[in-house]
Formats: sequence, structure tokens, C-alpha cells
Amino acid sequence: MQEINIDKVVELLKDAKQPQSDFVHLMDTFNDPYLVLIACILSLRTNDKTTYPATLRMLKLGRTPADFAKCDVKELEKAIYPVGFYANKAQQIVELSKEIVEKLDGKVPDTIEELVKFKGVGRKTANLVVARGFHKPAICVDVHVHRIFNRLGYVKTKTPEETEFALREKLPVKYWIDINTLIVTHGQNVCKPQKPNCKDCPVKDYCMKLI
Repeated sequence: MQEINIDKVVELLKDAKQPQSDFVHLMDTFNDPYLVLIACILSLRTNDKTTYPATLRMLKLGRTPADFAKCDVKELEKAIYPVGFYANKAQQIVELSKEIVEKLDGKVPDTIEELVKFKGVGRKTANLVVARGFHKPAICVDVHVHRIFNRLGYVKTKTPEETEFALREKLPVKYWIDINTLIVTHGQNVCKPQKPNCKDCPVKDYCMKLI
């Protein structure tokens, strides 16, 4: 596999200044790992246009583990509807909030290994909490990151989890925290799952799909 100039790719994507979705922008404003955690849970299997207003409604009910540990599940369901699996997610948020309050002194764990112990929290969510909530190097790989790095030819993997570990081996650590936001934005604007806009892609000269 021919190696691409990842430094140039990142530079071009940053210079392109593609518009972020409201939800991506909101996530970037959070400095609280707990808010990153519960907002990410809402976003799973749900598009950003639905997740964004649902997150804002959820935040009217509280912003801390203590708030949601005592939150009525039905009230939370109503607030986050119609995100996918809203009833399950409401129950999950209340339960993990109770666990954080009762067992972890109100503090969200700062390691992937501890975060994935929460019911329903996978590596994607755990990495995002570590990167965005704690500002520690971690690579959050969602469908956009998995798809685009394979299209570029930077990795050759079959699943997002395989992509995460491949990127941990190859991607310079200096890019780990910001790469998800950068690639997700590119995936939503240009490198879409279906009918990608290759003609106007800022990194088309580095894409193995086009070379």
C-alpha cells in the first residue's frame, strides 16, 4: 500500500474549514467528560440533526451525574425523543449516572478500559470521552473515520475497531484528539457514504480511491 502524506492531508482538511454540524460544534464546546459521555450516548445510531435538539432538551434537565442519577426515566425519555432507542438510552444514562455517583464519587473515569465497563459504552464513545472530555490522546473511530481512512488508503481494515488500532500504530499522536471532528466534518460535507463529492474534495490528490 502506497503511503500518503498524512501531514498534508490534515493541513488541507483544516484549511478547507468545512462547516460543522450543530451537534459536532456543540460537542467541541464541552469541557466536561460527563457531558461528552451522555451526549455521545444520544448520538449513537442517530443523525446529528436529531441528536442536537435532543441534547439541548436533555441539558435542561441537568448537567451532572447527580442530576441524572435522580432524574425520572420517563421524563428523560420525553426530552430525548426521537433519538434512536430513546427509551433504552434514557435508562442507560440514569443507571450509569447512579453508578458514577454511588461508586465513583461523582467522577467519570479517564481511561478507555474503565469507561467500557459501563453498560452500553463501547470504544468509540470511550475514546471520545478521553479525547474531548479529558484532552488526552485517544482516537474516536466512527463510520466516517473508518470509511475515509480506508478510502484514502491510509489503512486497510474491515471494522471501526480494526481502524482504531491501525491508526494507533500509524497516525501521529499530535492528531489523535482532533482527528474525529476533522474527519466527521469532511465526511458529512464531502466524502459521504454514497455519491462522495470527489471533484471538490480538498484532499483528492492524496486519495487512493482516485489515484
